[in-house]
Amino acid sequence: MRAFVLGPQRRPTLGPVVGALDLAAPVSTVTAGWEEREPDDTELDALLGGRSRNLRLHARWQDVLARDPAYADAERQYRAALREHRALYQLRLDAALRGLREVTRYDGDDAVRSAARTDAEAVVRLVDEQHLARVREARASFEDTWRPGERDAVAEHRSAVSHLAGSASALVVTGGNVEVLLHVLRLFAVPAPPAVIAWSAGAMALTERVLLFHDRTPYSPSDAEFLDSGVGWLRGCVLLPHARRRLRTDDPVRMAELAARAAPARCVVLDDGVRLDLGSHGELPPDARVVAGDGHIGEVA
Repeated sequence: MRAFVLGPQRRPTLGPVVGALDLAAPVSTVTAGWEEREPDDTELDALLGGRSRNLRLHARWQDVLARDPAYADAERQYRAALREHRALYQLRLDAALRGLREVTRYDGDDAVRSAARTDAEAVVRLVDEQHLARVREARASFEDTWRPGERDAVAEHRSAVSHLAGSASALVVTGGNVEVLLHVLRLFAVPAPPAVIAWSAGAMALTERVLLFHDRTPYSPSDAEFLDSGVGWLRGCVLLPHARRRLRTDDPVRMAELAARAAPARCVVLDDGVRLDLGSHGELPPDARVVAGDGHIGEVA
């Protein structure tokens, strides 16, 4: 699978990528992250030369919920359980990060502090990994109990999505609500395409782990947190869209904290105008901007 990851599309850069690929067949699109605005894809279709076929995953999801009340109720309970997992994770994460930051600020022997920081980073990573494991367990339990793919409404839509996506030359995944994107991509078992172009939340959903982050909230910085495992088509990276707008990228201590939590994956900065053509095995190109272990941003090479 060829993969192209773009920066935010406030000023679209999609056109040149599509032109370079010379796509002949229709292009499947996922705009489900826009939720109720999913059908508002006129501009996107124009950038794709009028060849887009929207998979309508959000509308399909709402149709499933309307036609299968028992499943809809079970899904509401499942999502409520996920919110509880997240709330408890945030409590544990706050304590672990406070410990890490106190160690980082400690004024003492450098070697002693460095060893303590390594231990404190391991504690934070353990909290992150345990949360992701709990979320995976909750999802597996829900799917084992309710077997969505065997329910009539879901099976009907999965068949339609498989047909549409299977005959497309590429898949385009836009931004929006990453939690919704993850859910519908899984619910309707969207197959891996020959080529994928994604940006913002759409690109995040395709990675192995989805990190939510924002240092510039109206009240105070919020701790970055791992939301869930991603689809896994893009490997070895944790994506940071809108990084310079949302993160204190000029604070190397803060950025080093993110790099340590993402390791061994690389934190990849996706600002406006960025285009990453991933290698045949998903490797990052040499000019990708990543966060180094010391918190500074530089190219992979």
